[in-house]
Amino acid sequence: MAAAASLRAMWIRLALASALLAGSYAAAIAAPARIVILTSAEAADDWRLCEIGDQRARALRYNYLGAKAAKTLFGEDGPPAFFFAITPHTVATATPAAESWRKPIIHYSVLPQDDPKTRDEALHARTREAAGNILNNPALKGKTIVMVWDRRHIADPELDKKFEREAAVTLRQLFHLDILPGVPREWPAQNHDYFWIVDFPESSNVPLKFELVKQDFGKSFPKVPANDWGEPSGLSSDSGCVTTP
Repeated sequence: MAAAASLRAMWIRLALASALLAGSYAAAIAAPARIVILTSAEAADDWRLCEIGDQRARALRYNYLGAKAAKTLFGEDGPPAFFFAITPHTVATATPAAESWRKPIIHYSVLPQDDPKTRDEALHARTREAAGNILNNPALKGKTIVMVWDRRHIADPELDKKFEREAAVTLRQLFHLDILPGVPREWPAQNHDYFWIVDFPESSNVPLKFELVKQDFGKSFPKVPANDWGEPSGLSSDSGCVTTP
């Protein structure tokens, strides 16, 4: 009898341990259902958007990312749970849409630096931190989020070659987008007019689907470039806009 009772107790402990492990595993797999990724609008300098960039930020609010947007990216799933940004340009780009939803912007802040190396190291570190939080935060599980990010830290073949696996510094690698067909290896400097839309299956941090979507504002913002992927923006030198690094 004592041996049988001991055996039953051992099986109960094993079952409990298995249940706890399963629960911990499920909690750890906490990726959003959808991540909408875009880079900043056109910039005037290290801190500010140019006039065209300001127009793009407003156009994004009214056409795609804001409350009651004409061509909303969010559909029946409701508003985006959070907006994420990293540089002053990306914050400025996200602000009109975030304000329309009365949502905060989660800012993994990297400010301009006199030393480019120092700035790059900060961008590397903050991108890793943001990606880790987004893939493992239970508060984001099953949600839709928007990331307005530094284009080189979305996708850049040189960074991917230099920083691999655990040391990765691009969203393309950190979100495992390199396993999906059709994901560009680089975000071109003159393309401010696209979304990367990434869908994750339930309880998985391995992406299921990728879509490259071009921004189209029609006649409402005629001065805002809508160049094809990898093509020049057509902005002249007197536009007040500079190419982002």
